[in-house]
Amino acid sequence: MTPTDYKTFLNRKQQENTASGFEPLWLPEWLKDFQVHLTDWAIRQGRGAIFADCGLGKTPMQLVWAENVVRKTNRPVIVLTPLAVSHQTEREAEKFGIEATRCQDGKHKGGIVITNYERLEHFDPSDFAGVVCDESSIIKNYAGKRKAEITEFMRTLPYRLLCTATAAPNDFFELGTSSEALGYLGFQDMLSRFFKQETKKDYLGWGRTKYRFRGHAQEPFWRWVCSWARVCRKPSDLGYENNGFELPPLKEVEHVIKVEYLKPGMLFPMPAEGLQEQREERRQTLTERCEMAASLATEHTGPTVLWCHLNPEGDMLTKLIPGAEQVAGSMPDEQKEERLLAFQSGQLKTLVTKPKIGCFGLNWQHCNNVVTFPSHSWEQYYQAVRRCWRFGQKEPVTVHVVTTEGEHGVMKNLQRKASQADQMFGALTKYANDALKIESDIHFTEQTEVPSWL
Repeated sequence: MTPTDYKTFLNRKQQENTASGFEPLWLPEWLKDFQVHLTDWAIRQGRGAIFADCGLGKTPMQLVWAENVVRKTNRPVIVLTPLAVSHQTEREAEKFGIEATRCQDGKHKGGIVITNYERLEHFDPSDFAGVVCDESSIIKNYAGKRKAEITEFMRTLPYRLLCTATAAPNDFFELGTSSEALGYLGFQDMLSRFFKQETKKDYLGWGRTKYRFRGHAQEPFWRWVCSWARVCRKPSDLGYENNGFELPPLKEVEHVIKVEYLKPGMLFPMPAEGLQEQREERRQTLTERCEMAASLATEHTGPTVLWCHLNPEGDMLTKLIPGAEQVAGSMPDEQKEERLLAFQSGQLKTLVTKPKIGCFGLNWQHCNNVVTFPSHSWEQYYQAVRRCWRFGQKEPVTVHVVTTEGEHGVMKNLQRKASQADQMFGALTKYANDALKIESDIHFTEQTEVPSWL
């Protein structure tokens, strides 16, 4: 191996400074300064991720990125979105004068092609030069069928962009699946490089595997993430003014339902222990919780979105609230889209659905009343609230959390994950800014020779 080959080998093992993009061909004036910053970086990076909070303009940044790739390669770029978001993306493209068309059957006309994740099987990756994954946290499940399908589709494309508002708090698996989809370290390689596996057994002898950072690996890990991702919760994270990007007040109100439900063998209500008991308590308190949630929706004069987790919850809420319509998982995708768009346009006043169906990507700044039941998924809760409480919302937003005395542990878990999320994004922001400072301040002028004995 020659010294030059060995130097290339070392650079490749470093897994940093992996930019494979090009100099931007078009950065329109209507982009905000921080959006120019992120879009410019993503184009030069070639394969990267933008973790920008809700309402910061990920859609126009995606469209400008895609247009640059189309102009550079003279080949199409596909933009993948959650349900109903493809319509929203197409309208945004028209608003900004970018040519982009929705396609559901794979028979596209080139340029920027927009489709839903559910339609990906109809498209051939060899037709495209680039891909954009909107709300890319959809690939977080490292063992999921959807993640495998998307990763395989992206595998050979030279230009790739992932965009999401929230990587799950301290969910390093999601960062690993994102890296793998972009063509950097694979999920298992990430775990073996930065983490140590620990298996703890409970009193029944069942083993539970956890991962923790290896000694002194935390800072290298975040620096590695920042070599292929940028994070922004507000423009000032990148050194810009927050003008026009201030959120209105958010009021979270917890409504605790007092019920007579007792666990077998108990004399008074006790907090539910474990998922099985929590699910049983939700079924036993279904009527009381739904009646409270329905009253909170009907008392509000404006639009309301209600988030549920069980099919019986959605069915009962729809019956209790006059004029409410439900988006259920059993519905055809076309019917789901129709109702989600009806709520977005104001034709439908009250919407009932599950977070896993409608909490990603949609802009509902017209609504400022949210009613939800708690779950252990902080990401779902955050995204559900952020459909309404996002930059561009003009009114204070109220979030009603309807729970029971026995679900006290669920709320504590959500609060713990919220704190972890703040820590994670703080770390990402810190190391991203450090990386930017290093890139701008350090200029190497001498070439170091690799010793001949290597």
